[in-house]
Amino acid sequence: MNLPNKLTMFRILMVPVFLVLLCVPQVGEAMGQTALLITTAAVFAVTSLTDMIDGKIARKYNLITDFGKFMDPLADKFLVMAAMLGILVKFDDLRPVFVWAAAVVIFREFAVTSLRLVCAQKAGKVIAAAWLGKVKTTTQMICIVCILLEPLIPVPLFSEMHLLSYVTTAVMTVMTLWSGIDYLRLYWPYIGQTK
Repeated sequence: MNLPNKLTMFRILMVPVFLVLLCVPQVGEAMGQTALLITTAAVFAVTSLTDMIDGKIARKYNLITDFGKFMDPLADKFLVMAAMLGILVKFDDLRPVFVWAAAVVIFREFAVTSLRLVCAQKAGKVIAAAWLGKVKTTTQMICIVCILLEPLIPVPLFSEMHLLSYVTTAVMTVMTLWSGIDYLRLYWPYIGQTK
């Protein structure tokens, strides 16, 4: 297994670490709320950065594989969906709004992953992440980090009214829908193909 694929697998293995930090109450009690949120955001941010790093290494050293093209975006999905579920557990006050954004993201991710599987099976085509999909993933990761860190901003507009969380959630949701529609538009012809 080459280095980019190892980084992809590392990203998947960090998902339960992130969830333990965010969702296990005893961890929060031991660390304190401020340290917990900073640590959780740092773990998520560093793990997310491996997405950019593994892609650059794969392209620079010609280490692109079908495994990487398939698993790299899947690892992002695992990380982002786990983070969103963790946010729904941890942040009660955001839940009434964020649950809808999370539903859109999860539906889109399953739809695109299913489309990838159909293309791989019927056409022998592995769909790599498109630029719009990468922008979508970036907005999702920025949104999650903002939600984790916003309670630490000593300004009521942010810490109490969640302005940053709502704005980044809206941007993330729009980009998620846009990229999902773009994937469907590009690869819909493969759906009707027979083997």
